[in-house]
Amino acid sequence: MRIAFYAPLKPPNHPVASGDRQMARMLVKALEHGGHSVELASELRFYLREPEPKSFDALKIEAGEEAARLTKLWDRDGKPDLWFSYHLYYKAPDLIGPELASAFAVPYVTAEASYSRRRNAGLWADTQALVARAIEQAALNICFTQRDRQGLTDAIPDAALGMLSPFIDTSLFREAPARGCPTRLVTVAMMRPGDKAESYRMLAQALGPIGHLPWTMSVVGDGPARDEVKAQFAGLPADRIEWLGAIEPAAVPDVLYGGGIYVWPGYGEAYGVAYLEAQAAGLPVVAQDIAGVPEVVRDGQTGFLTPPGDVAAFASAIERLLARNDERTIMAAEARRFILEERSLGVAAARLAELLAKIPVS
Repeated sequence: MRIAFYAPLKPPNHPVASGDRQMARMLVKALEHGGHSVELASELRFYLREPEPKSFDALKIEAGEEAARLTKLWDRDGKPDLWFSYHLYYKAPDLIGPELASAFAVPYVTAEASYSRRRNAGLWADTQALVARAIEQAALNICFTQRDRQGLTDAIPDAALGMLSPFIDTSLFREAPARGCPTRLVTVAMMRPGDKAESYRMLAQALGPIGHLPWTMSVVGDGPARDEVKAQFAGLPADRIEWLGAIEPAAVPDVLYGGGIYVWPGYGEAYGVAYLEAQAAGLPVVAQDIAGVPEVVRDGQTGFLTPPGDVAAFASAIERLLARNDERTIMAAEARRFILEERSLGVAAARLAELLAKIPVS
């Protein structure tokens, strides 16, 4: 099929790296891997940081202009077979795809759309109504987590739903995992206020009580909360922590291969692409049993998921893997098998093909 792809939150070619951008790119790769022709329908970033009516009105005008541009393009060159929108939510609705799909009788599909009733206030209620209409119109809404699926089911009972597990391109990882330092902890996360800063805070608190163990840590990430994050770790020995800053995504595997355990609390994680990459490199994970993290880490098999907010339990899980290298080695092997065999690009492409094959295309 010829597929028009759109990611209103962050287009695949956006200059700022993030898990969202990475998954958009992976979806394009998976669709192409399945034999489809994928074209980026629009690079318009329809993202509202705050519920500001003026910003919303301005973006609506831009979306209308993009819809008009695509209408002319499709009238001239022919319409696509399907419209595919990635990651719709209250701050990033799709104001282009639903209108065009309806006008041109093209099936409309979403991936990782979400709906939260607690956001139904003020302008967010209006943007969520747009998301809900898109979900209702969609021939298929592809969910990455059971949490998102349940949210859509509760809000829009008649929505057409399908499941696709979060995945990565495992070709970036070597055929055999490198033998990293088993006591080297690794974290890969942006430094921004909110959930990311809260996860860094918890991580710093957890490392203090296990200072008697011979761990070191590599931290990949940067952002506006850099000073706040580093201040949280000020009480720890400076020579134990390597601050690598922002690096190119292609360089992340080498950092992971040099480590032994991946540590990240995971507040607010939809699922966390970094968890998938860490396990592909053969690192067991220590995270919280929170948000969408259980969708990508198997507790007791590929890592440990601790109770939300329990710093002592989080520290204890890290200590256990540091002290029990045999157990860490077993988990490392299972983590790598899990990702390579169950969460690869090839597996995702096959699942996507299966889901899209059920949609009637004119």
